[in-house]
Amino acid sequence: MSEELAEDLANFWEELDLEVEATGELSPAAFFSIFARVAAENGDCTDLVHTPVAREARGGFQVDGVAFDFERNELHLAVCDFRQSRELETINARDLDGYFQRVERFIETAVEPSFVAALEEESPAFQAAFPIFENKLRIRRIRMVLLTNARLATRSQPEASGEILGIPIVRNILDLRRYAQIVRSRGAPEPIEIDVEALNKGPLPCLPAHGSSGTYEAYLVALPGELLAEIYGLWGARLLEQNVRSFLQAKTKVNKGIIETIQNYPGMFFAYNNGITATASGITTVPLASGGLGISSIDNLQIVNGGQTTASILYAKDNNKATDLSEVFVQMKLSVIEPDLVEEVVPDISRFANTQNKVSEADFFSNHPFHVEMEKLSRRLPAPPRPGSFASSKWFYERARGQYRYGQASGQARDRRKFEVEFPREQVINKTEVAKYALTFGQLPFLVSRGETKFFLEFAEGVGDAWTARQDDFNETYFKALVAKAIVFRRLDKRVGQADWYKEDRAYKAQTVTYCIAWLVHHLEKVHGRELNLLRVWNEQGLSLELEELLMGIAPQVARALREAPGTVKNVGEYCKQKICWDAIRVLDFSVSDDLDGLTLLKEQASKGLTDARRLKRTDKDIEFDILLLQIPSAAGEILNFARTRRLLSPKSNAALATLARGKINLALPERNAMKNLVQRMQEAGFDFGKYIPD
Repeated sequence: MSEELAEDLANFWEELDLEVEATGELSPAAFFSIFARVAAENGDCTDLVHTPVAREARGGFQVDGVAFDFERNELHLAVCDFRQSRELETINARDLDGYFQRVERFIETAVEPSFVAALEEESPAFQAAFPIFENKLRIRRIRMVLLTNARLATRSQPEASGEILGIPIVRNILDLRRYAQIVRSRGAPEPIEIDVEALNKGPLPCLPAHGSSGTYEAYLVALPGELLAEIYGLWGARLLEQNVRSFLQAKTKVNKGIIETIQNYPGMFFAYNNGITATASGITTVPLASGGLGISSIDNLQIVNGGQTTASILYAKDNNKATDLSEVFVQMKLSVIEPDLVEEVVPDISRFANTQNKVSEADFFSNHPFHVEMEKLSRRLPAPPRPGSFASSKWFYERARGQYRYGQASGQARDRRKFEVEFPREQVINKTEVAKYALTFGQLPFLVSRGETKFFLEFAEGVGDAWTARQDDFNETYFKALVAKAIVFRRLDKRVGQADWYKEDRAYKAQTVTYCIAWLVHHLEKVHGRELNLLRVWNEQGLSLELEELLMGIAPQVARALREAPGTVKNVGEYCKQKICWDAIRVLDFSVSDDLDGLTLLKEQASKGLTDARRLKRTDKDIEFDILLLQIPSAAGEILNFARTRRLLSPKSNAALATLARGKINLALPERNAMKNLVQRMQEAGFDFGKYIPD
């Protein structure tokens, strides 16, 4: 085993042990949670519900996770191969086939009315089978993913694997090596290597459209609809990693128009459709027998504009197998970017390619200055020492996947130990978790229950609007409250996982936790005019015994209420995703203590604290801006080049920058304001001013 693979294995087991400790779950459930989360973030599947069900002996089956994507009519199923051994094991092709065949047998079983009718509605087997049974006539594609902490001998790609019940199947594998590579990528999309010549049964003719600029090369392609559908059918949302405006459903006018053109005027598709914009980190070209140039393979393909077109073509094909795509061609502008510049250039191409349709900042939220601000606060703001500890530490805000691991691994052993003391592993929060905590305390548990992908976009849109309206709200007090919410949520999640009443029926824990906290927040506000004292939670870096017992008194009542859904509800998990569920839960009169003074604040007290924090934030920003102005003269060239290439300069900001470059920092008020606006626009475009501000 290589040194890198040995380190990957050690990191995985460390992650698993921490997950078990943090959640109170058993190792197989913690393994599923970790791998399913990475698979969903990477685009291999949508957010999966844990539904461990298996039957051994002849004709046995197994499914560990399920989700139905109503927007694409795709069924996602996961099967786990969790190895208890801490030595790295290898999985072979025969084992792979065996696992996928067990999933297929479950599908065949789940569509039988007698099987579903015999199941207890709260059982994992019912939760796995019912989405298949209920949607069997809607399913247009089945995506299976094997999650395993073993090592696959050869690198795998998504594979079309025939049909079941007349529905096409795509198989995918997430083994330990691939899992580790995704984590190490720190949020960058996993490279997609497409053998165009094999899929297209020959090279794809192309026309060089731009001489090499040293940064990129450009090609124009008439892409066959059949090929585009096949590529999207295999890789799905991974193709749209950089284009968050991915196709959702064929209900808007533009999507209906695309599908109508495919069905009724396929030969005119090239003329009627605007086409797609794509990027790649490399291509292989070959001379065509008929003359000209052809593309035989593409590395790291990303569709940055044209997600609706791409998905509509596959939708039309899946929805009606008689659809003929042989006359459908899509114009594609393909920019081939130097690999080292992909992360910098591709987001800009996506941004400018989408200016034809208004795109909100939420669409590019992973680079939003909100994350930059939270990251900055987390690096400088020490948390009070925990009970029994004399040293303070910090909470690490991870705005890109693997950021903590990367920082932890850099430097000498002494430096790594110092880093881990300053930023303990259990004090890492990422942007998706922040969304979950904020929406829970915002009394939106039904959104949280819809899964990470959907609730994060809801959170992104809300915070994007709030940031535009009043940035000063995102200050130290906001960050402390955010951490306090994380402490409350995580502690309740662990306590529920350890509770005897939960161990008797390990279902709906995630829904129970978010609904429990949301109910308490709602109850305090409506009945008492108060809210939780989150500053106390921050100062104590934990929950008081009174607050912990209050929550643990409410949790089983919430769990029982969720299970006692109206008789028309067949799937409690789906019911929890609906606002009608929250409307029913929030008005219930659960038994709670009336002694809340030490745990809560009056709303007026909380509002005054926010006002004071906002005022302090404005002062801090002015001081920080003045410090930045002192540093700009030495960096004026880099700043000017960045702003010009992205068309961010206004006449006043250009004049202000020229003044600063001459060493004059006493700007007139109009130029000072213009410079502030330029700094904000550059930050939103990804420029890091932090490196110019001394610690």
